[in-house]
Amino acid sequence: MYRINENYLKLPGSYLFSNIGKKVAAFSEAHPEAPIIRMGIGDVTQPIVPAIVEALHKAVDEMGHAETFHGYAPDQGYEFLRTAIAKNDYQARGCDISADEIFVSDGAKCDSGNIQEIFGPDVKIAVCDPVYPVYVDTNAMAGRTGTYDARTETWSNVVYMPCTEATGFSPELPKETPDLIYLCFPNNPTGAVLTKDQLQKWVDYANREGAVIIYDAAYEVYITEENVPHTIFECEGARTCAIELRSFSKNAGFTGLRLGATIIPKDLKCGETTLHSLWARRHGTKYNGAPYIVQRAGEAVYSDAARAQLKEQIEYYQKNARTIYQGLKDAGYSVSGAVNSPYIWLKTPDQMTSWEFFDFLLEKANVVGTPGSGFGPSGEGYFRLTAFGTYENTVEAIERIKRI
Repeated sequence: MYRINENYLKLPGSYLFSNIGKKVAAFSEAHPEAPIIRMGIGDVTQPIVPAIVEALHKAVDEMGHAETFHGYAPDQGYEFLRTAIAKNDYQARGCDISADEIFVSDGAKCDSGNIQEIFGPDVKIAVCDPVYPVYVDTNAMAGRTGTYDARTETWSNVVYMPCTEATGFSPELPKETPDLIYLCFPNNPTGAVLTKDQLQKWVDYANREGAVIIYDAAYEVYITEENVPHTIFECEGARTCAIELRSFSKNAGFTGLRLGATIIPKDLKCGETTLHSLWARRHGTKYNGAPYIVQRAGEAVYSDAARAQLKEQIEYYQKNARTIYQGLKDAGYSVSGAVNSPYIWLKTPDQMTSWEFFDFLLEKANVVGTPGSGFGPSGEGYFRLTAFGTYENTVEAIERIKRI
């Protein structure tokens, strides 16, 4: 008789945002008249900008003619997009990254979950706490996180790096040496960042200890402070210890189009084996590539017209973030984030648990956010709101919260 992967049975409950969706659906069914404002999941609301829509239309037209039709994409993605990424996101910042070190995908979420496949089953991972749940859950599915303790909400074989108010919501170097270190900055969920000097310490640590950093840079476009790096490859030595995940979802609104990239320098090796070659093998075997029309849309992101239009869009979300931050602060909440991030991280009032505050906010204000405990044990007592709604809904949500 067949057997299932019993590691899935070790996972606690459903995926965080699936749980939220179910709770909101149940509330809506019971209160169909309630005007719910959603500030939970990090999904954008502004439409694709005109310059990118134009590129999409052009690519669709090409698919309708034999001489310009495109079938399967190249394993690593079309060279026109990889070259644009290398030139604009890396070489323009003085980073030594070439087009053939870039793998185009359908998004950073998939890559952050799949990247662990090229590592051994017994590697030990380290994660920030709180953290984006995909990092831990996918390693749990692979059987490398040990046993789950429901009381502490931790896995026995995971190194947790607490990101608390005392640490400025940034991690400290772990006392126990891991093999894989997941870093996400600007951070999801707290909105915290690392300065270049702080990130350089992590690069030096990884090279010294023989660890690999999986660096999630999905939110780099929201960085406003000059001393905060937009990519880990701004740090000296990162080519020998880091893999970077990039996304077009938050910088260009591609949550519905799906496009991302993973950057693996050829200098990153385990013995004589390059991790680049392993990911290339995995990518070619299990993935057929992002659609041609979407990759052309990705290329258009770097055009002068799109840059100007996207700048306005990012400023729109940043205005929302400032509105949430200031509104909550005026209402007496302890808040952080927003400066370099579309996320606002707030302390729950009156010693409520994260889920108690979720229920309270949904019932009293009809506003949906994300309980901090869903991101890890150090997230308990905190709550995340996103700035990706409309400005009108953002203002209305804050007014509702102030009234309760």
